[in-house]
Amino acid sequence: MALLDVTDLTVSINAGARTAAIVENLSLRLERGNCLGIVGESGSGKSTAAMAIMGLLTDGPLQVSGRVLFDGSDLAQMRPAEFRKLQGTGIAMIFQDPMSSLNPVMRIGDQIVECLQAHRRLTKSSARGRAIEALARVGMPDPEGMMHRYPHQLSGGQRQRVMIAMAIVFEPKLLIADEPTTALDLTIQAQILHLLKQLARDLNMALVLITHDLGVVAGMADDVIVLYSGRDVERGPTQEVLENPQHPYTRGLLGAHPSMDGESARLTPIPGSPPSIWQRPSGCAFRDRCPEAFDNCAQEDPQPVAMPQPAHKAACLLHARATQSKETA
Repeated sequence: MALLDVTDLTVSINAGARTAAIVENLSLRLERGNCLGIVGESGSGKSTAAMAIMGLLTDGPLQVSGRVLFDGSDLAQMRPAEFRKLQGTGIAMIFQDPMSSLNPVMRIGDQIVECLQAHRRLTKSSARGRAIEALARVGMPDPEGMMHRYPHQLSGGQRQRVMIAMAIVFEPKLLIADEPTTALDLTIQAQILHLLKQLARDLNMALVLITHDLGVVAGMADDVIVLYSGRDVERGPTQEVLENPQHPYTRGLLGAHPSMDGESARLTPIPGSPPSIWQRPSGCAFRDRCPEAFDNCAQEDPQPVAMPQPAHKAACLLHARATQSKETA
């Protein structure tokens, strides 16, 4: 049984008589101890999907449908109090910007202690000890001294380590990391990613890594899902997808990323911008930016087609047409 099993997750927003999907029919499975990368440009629905899985969209203007099973339990059927207990303990999340996620007028230690006491009946002294242990576990220098500092007194990398400490203080089974290396320089990025990988191994923790950086996915994820305009356009084992991309969008992302082997210095940007959720084109949402689009792309909604490699799928009419040609040959 998978630790996380998501089926047809859809997040929609209503504006008067209009409805638009931000995430549409996303399904995924994640085993304990594995890492899943979710990749796409800004606005592709990555963070929205993560927040829906975490149950953070239930009280807002968005409508969430589909099924999310965590460790065999249907999260939609949980009582609110039971779900709140799971959030932060069974499932934890690291948000994009630690400076906006941390309270600027509270000391770091007080914030972690508050988090601990919200989920456990701990004395302040016991919670303080757990907080110091968590800061030490994420590699913070002088963790006891750090308890007395405010967020603005820390570097970007240190603030991110504090966020990770708060997320893993209960040793969750699943950690969702939303762009955990945003705005960090390359050296600190590498340190944070190494820390996440080490914690996932030590705690036997599953990791969902949300990023726009294929280099991050290459070094971290066992499997990858590529999102475009809220839809899953390609998925599979990370090495297979990156070495043998089958969707034009995935190839475009790779072409716009610096070469990992240093052989090519020229980048090829993807022309245009992703469509607004209110103005998605008919057929394939990527067709207006795709160098391989043909007439049917404007009429047909591409469905995932299995590649020769097991578990590798791409939602592109090029493959559907190739499959039909083989069947009629």
